[in-house]
Amino acid sequence: MTPPTPPSHPTGPIGFAAVVPVLIAAVSFGFADVATKVTLHAQADVLTMALFRGIVGVPLLLLWLALGAGIGSRPVPLAAPALRLSLFIGLLFAGNVFFLFKAIELMEVPLAILTYFTYPLLTGLAAAAFGIERLGVAGLAAALAAFAGLALMIGAHPTGVALAGIAFALVSSSTRVVILLLTRARLQGADSRLITLWSLAAATAVFAAAALATWNWQPPVTGVGWFALIGSSVAMAIAILMIFISTARIGPFRTALFMNLEPLLATIGSAIVLGEVITGVQAMGGAVMIAALVAFQMRR
Repeated sequence: MTPPTPPSHPTGPIGFAAVVPVLIAAVSFGFADVATKVTLHAQADVLTMALFRGIVGVPLLLLWLALGAGIGSRPVPLAAPALRLSLFIGLLFAGNVFFLFKAIELMEVPLAILTYFTYPLLTGLAAAAFGIERLGVAGLAAALAAFAGLALMIGAHPTGVALAGIAFALVSSSTRVVILLLTRARLQGADSRLITLWSLAAATAVFAAAALATWNWQPPVTGVGWFALIGSSVAMAIAILMIFISTARIGPFRTALFMNLEPLLATIGSAIVLGEVITGVQAMGGAVMIAALVAFQMRR
């Protein structure tokens, strides 16, 4: 989970070296999206994947925090209310991950990820509805254009779309919206590294409890599947760390804009690795959606 931070406007030019971390993050997330489908093809199940990623991710985050503390970047412990809210966000994050994996299981990676990427739009609409921020005519127009692009992608699907997959992706997107709004409203000033760590730990505990309750452990049955599972787990941890570094270097606004590369990279990767090639009309719809998403974020 990337630590949700309030957007801010760019303040000056940046060099290539400054954007390297966010580019690594986008590539890592794109790789993880494709590797998730490879792992599913190897007969792993969603719960096992989610639990395994947490088992890998939590120690890596702890190691990063320990190394950071050793060189002077010691995190400020969370106050009790912030800690409780971080744990609650972890429950939401568990749903966020599980439903996104289910969406990828049921349909092509590009469509699942693009549907999930409605969360910035939904967050802006929800924030406007609750009076947290002003939407404006430009924001509303960008949101409508983005949803039109998504509808074009879905409507142009050559073999029909698994409606359950779309529903799972939208539910996952909605949980991300709640996480972002809660963080913005209640966790301003708290160390985002610790919020992420405690949230990931809580989500992993949820997956572990579910696996024990259902006596479920269904890992990949092939070497390629295991490589994809381990690789995607490490890639997710790297992506989270790079998001932190990027936010410190270029700010949350620019970081969020560059992260719009993830759906594009996932689309390219799924075409190369999985043979999931989208049609020209779908590509047009995806381009419209990403362009509208950038415009929606730039309006602030």
